[in-house]
Amino acid sequence: MARRIGIKDVAAAAGVSTATVSHILNGVEGKRASAETRQRVLQVAAELGYAPNGLARGLRTQRSQTIGFISDEIATTPNAGGIILGAQEAAAAQGMVLLLVNTGGDADLERRSIEMLLQRQVDGVLYAAMYHRVVRLPESLRSTPTVLLDARPEDLAVPFVVPDEVQGGYTAVRELTGHGHRRIGMVVGTADIPALHGRIEGYRKALDEAGVAYDPSLVAAETAVPVGTAAGDVAAGYRAARRLLTAEKRPTALFCFNDRMAAGAYRAAAESGLSVPGDLSVVGFDNQELVCEALYPALSTVQLPHYEMGARAVAQLLALTKTPGRPPGPDAQELLSCPLVARASVASPPRL
Repeated sequence: MARRIGIKDVAAAAGVSTATVSHILNGVEGKRASAETRQRVLQVAAELGYAPNGLARGLRTQRSQTIGFISDEIATTPNAGGIILGAQEAAAAQGMVLLLVNTGGDADLERRSIEMLLQRQVDGVLYAAMYHRVVRLPESLRSTPTVLLDARPEDLAVPFVVPDEVQGGYTAVRELTGHGHRRIGMVVGTADIPALHGRIEGYRKALDEAGVAYDPSLVAAETAVPVGTAAGDVAAGYRAARRLLTAEKRPTALFCFNDRMAAGAYRAAAESGLSVPGDLSVVGFDNQELVCEALYPALSTVQLPHYEMGARAVAQLLALTKTPGRPPGPDAQELLSCPLVARASVASPPRL
């Protein structure tokens, strides 16, 4: 095996002391070294292929430059790419790396994974959960800088970054009312999760703003079986939309809980002899591009800010590591906006 190049090797090749090399390579301020010496040391280090010993540096600074990322199942969903990429790039910009663990909801695996991360002295942990739900933070993380990602804590004592579901629901329905729709159905699942309640609240808010009375009969809920799967969501969306579209007075537009349920609504519309958007306008939620672009016409939807959530969670975590022990303030509880992605599934309502 090739021998690891160390500070002594750089010092010998550059003709300076190991202390001078250490100060220059570590950017120690206040240490005198001429510009010529600095340039020579940096050039020699590059030519020799010197790389700092992260373990030794960690022992000196008590920082490992690593962040643990624990999720129940986010890492195996279509949403994972944006969240993980946002966190990874924000961490990399600060010279840090992510250690990613997906537990699949297995409590024992989660416990062992947290132990492993803490043994490796991660500087902090991102704890991510599906569906923007309320979670109980594991006791083993109470003494470690931790930020919840796409989840809220029970006691609000932990920083969190979540999408603004109310604003997202409002934005989706405002797109429909803005095109003149007044009879707007909502296609949802039956899972009792904050995302559902927030989107319904946004739906009602947009209707109220447009002067439209809320009609609970226009909210159709169906259970996705299997729960949380693409096939389950599409089937549930089909059944819920089918009920609404075969009613005596059908809606002219549908707001669907997610894009996969919207795909089911497209099928229900086709079976009812309705075209999108000529006879029925549809708006989804999530912006899963493989779904939205595959539908014809392409689905207008609301973007979950996955990349921004990952990046902001890292920013919150780094702020915690700089002031350990300081309780998080109100600015550590972030709701990120969900913008509209307009495509071709919305038009003015037909005359019924």
